[in-house]
Amino acid sequence: MYNMGASTKPGYDIANKSREIVKSLIDDKTKDLTYEERDIVERVVHSTADPDYASLVKISNDFVDSALKSFNNKEDILTDINMVKSGITRYDGKVSCYIRDELSRKMAKSEDITRSAAAIRVAVEDGFKGVVAIGNAPTALLEVIKMHKANEIDVKAVVGVPVGFVGASESKELLSKTDIPHVITTGPKGGTPIAVAVINSLLNINKN
Repeated sequence: MYNMGASTKPGYDIANKSREIVKSLIDDKTKDLTYEERDIVERVVHSTADPDYASLVKISNDFVDSALKSFNNKEDILTDINMVKSGITRYDGKVSCYIRDELSRKMAKSEDITRSAAAIRVAVEDGFKGVVAIGNAPTALLEVIKMHKANEIDVKAVVGVPVGFVGASESKELLSKTDIPHVITTGPKGGTPIAVAVINSLLNINKN
């Protein structure tokens, strides 16, 4: 059953009816996807009420298996902002965000980088290992890519869907060219609801 957070019969009925509508709108664009990939895309469209995402979401072939393996091993989920962290549910492992950490503030100032990028570095210093979910900050995504290339971060998969007109499209395109298992949205669209939808889709699959 597709619940989208529903906990009562009327809520379940609404969620399932919404899912049926989503499927009817995007079925032709998802027919070649695996069950898990289709679930991700449908959940993103449901979360945004925007069928265009069926064409914008791009999933690498190894993303689902890599992310699910990480979740099964109870590895960390690292987010770029607390809104993404707050939206992730049903996970038994650690979900972290270092954007408000005092070390992130100090590092951003001393290194002359964004606090989002500094937060990624602080997470790595704190022993991060697992899946990264970025819904807002292109500089955080660029930092993950940079650290991965330098073998400085143990990242198993990345949901890279920062939103905006400055650096978002470019950072996602760069991620798509790496060997990191990933999900991206092409162009400037993205944001917290997308990152949360992708992660929760897989966590829901893992629980069923």
